[in-house]
Amino acid sequence: MSGTHHGAQIVYFSHGGGPLPVLGDPGHQAMIDFMTALPARLRRPAAILVVSAHWEEPAATLMGAAMPPMLYDYYGFPPQAYRIVYPAPGHPDLARRIANQLTALRVPTRVDPERGFDHGLFIPLKMMYPGAEIPALQLSLVSDLRPATHLDLGKALAGLRDENVLVIGSGFSFHNLRAFSFDGSEHPDARNDAFQDWLIDTCVRPGPSQERERRLVDWETAPNARYCHPREEHLLPLHVCAGLAEREAALVFDDYIAGKRAVAFLWD
Repeated sequence: MSGTHHGAQIVYFSHGGGPLPVLGDPGHQAMIDFMTALPARLRRPAAILVVSAHWEEPAATLMGAAMPPMLYDYYGFPPQAYRIVYPAPGHPDLARRIANQLTALRVPTRVDPERGFDHGLFIPLKMMYPGAEIPALQLSLVSDLRPATHLDLGKALAGLRDENVLVIGSGFSFHNLRAFSFDGSEHPDARNDAFQDWLIDTCVRPGPSQERERRLVDWETAPNARYCHPREEHLLPLHVCAGLAEREAALVFDDYIAGKRAVAFLWD
C-alpha cells in the first residue's frame, strides 16, 4: 500500500488477449502475476470505474445497471470462455453522479441502463478481485477517438479525486493484432520498444502536466505509433487516466504479453 492521500487511485494497464489470461494462457503469465498482485499495492476501493477499450459511444456513456449482465465481446475461443462470470454489482448511484458531473461541465453524457460487463472489465477484475464483491461500472470511450477529447474527459472526472474509487484504464499499450504471438514466446521488437519507451518517458517523467498532455495529444508523432496502434482505442484509456491524474505516474509493469512488450502505469 502506498500513497499518502485517500482519494481516487488510477491505473492504466494492458488487459491481454480476450479471455486468454483467465484460461491460463502461458503467454499471459507475467500479466496474470501482475494482476493477481496488484490489489496488494492498492487501498481497497469502495467502487471500481473501468474505462474500457471495448466500448465506444458518440457521447461518454456510463453503465447504469444494478446487476450488469456478461457481454462476451470476443469470438473463436473455447466454450469455457463463454461461461466466465463476474457477478459484481453495478453502481447506478455512482453512474448518475458521474453523469451529472460531466453534464455540468458540458461533456455530452448518457447512462445506459442495460449494458453488461465487457472483457475489458471482467477479465482483469476476475484476477484482481475474484470475489466480485466490489461494485463496478464502466465508462465508454467517445467514438471520435480524439486524444484531446479523452484527456478532457479525464479532467471532467476530477470530482472522483476525493473519493475512494479505483479508476482503471483498461486497454493495451501495444495493440497490433497481426504482430502478437500466442505460442508463449517473446520476440524482440525494436519498433515496439521505441514506442513503449516513449510512453514511459511521457507518463513517468516529472514535469508540468501541460507537456505530458501535449505529447499525449500528439501521440501519433511518437516512434512507430501507428505500427503499435493501427487504431487507437486501446491507447485512449491512458488519456482518460492522465487527464484525471494530472501528474506523473509510476511504472508498475514492463513485461511481455502475447509475445509483445507492454506497460502499466499507476497514479496513487
